[in-house]
Amino acid sequence: MGRICLWGSGLAVIAVLLAIMGLLLARGGGALSWEFLTAAPKGLILGTEGGIYPAILGTVSLVAVASLAAAIPALLTAIYLVEYGKTSTVAHGINFVIQAMIGIPSILTGLFGYAFFVVTLGFGISLLSGGLTLAIMILPTLVVLMRDALQAVNDEYRLVGASLGVSRRYLLQRVILPIASPHLLSAVLLAMGYAAGATAPIMVTAAVVMSRGSIDLFSPVMALPFHLYILFSQHISLDRAYGTALVLVLILLALNLLSFYLRSRYGKRVTSHD
Repeated sequence: MGRICLWGSGLAVIAVLLAIMGLLLARGGGALSWEFLTAAPKGLILGTEGGIYPAILGTVSLVAVASLAAAIPALLTAIYLVEYGKTSTVAHGINFVIQAMIGIPSILTGLFGYAFFVVTLGFGISLLSGGLTLAIMILPTLVVLMRDALQAVNDEYRLVGASLGVSRRYLLQRVILPIASPHLLSAVLLAMGYAAGATAPIMVTAAVVMSRGSIDLFSPVMALPFHLYILFSQHISLDRAYGTALVLVLILLALNLLSFYLRSRYGKRVTSHD
C-alpha cells in the first residue's frame, strides 16, 4: 500500500507537469514562430503583433547579472559553514539568517531593491538594479544548495588530507571543490531558473513594457515574466500570452534538466570512496 501511494504521488506530479505543458502547447503553440522568437513586439496595441526577443534577451541578462553577483558570495558562505565554521555561534547565526531570508516574499525583496538600488544608490529602473535585486533573492537558496553540495563530499577525503598534513586551503582547492563542482554548478542552474521566473522583484526595479533589445546595465529591460503579466492582465492577446508562457517554461525546463543531468551524471563522484 505504501509503495502504491509513493508511486501515485510521483505520477501525480508528472501528470500535473504534463497537463501544464499540454495546455501551453495547445493554447500557445500556434503563436510560436521564428518572428515570434526574434522580433520585437509591435502593433497598434503593443504585443498584438511581432515577437518577444527583447523580453528573452532581457531575461537572460537579468539572470546573468543575478548569477554573477550571487554565486561567489554564496560559495564563500557555504565554504565557511562547511569547512571552517561548522558548529560555531557565527555559523548558527548565518544559518538562521539564511533560513529567514528564504521565507521572505519576493515582492518585499523587490521593494528593498527599489529603495536601495533604484533610489539610494541612484541606479534607476535598470538591468543592474533588477539583477542585483534578483541576486539578493536567490542568494539564500544558493547558499543552502552549495552548502549541501560541500557536505555531500565524503569526509574520508578530509580525514586523509589531515592525516597527511595537507593544509585545509590546499585540500579545498585541489580536492573538495573539484569533486563538488558538478553539484555546485547544478545549484547555480537551479537558482538561475528561480530568478528567470520571478516577476515581482523586476516589476519595480528593472522591467519596462517596451524595449528594442539593446542591453545597458543602467537602462531598463523587458523580461518574459513581466511581459507575460502585461499580456494576461491587459487581455492584449491570450494566444501570445500562452506562447510567451510556453517559451518561459521551456527555458526553466532546460535549466532544470541540465541541472538534473549534472547531478545524475557526475553525482557519484561526490560520495565515492575511490
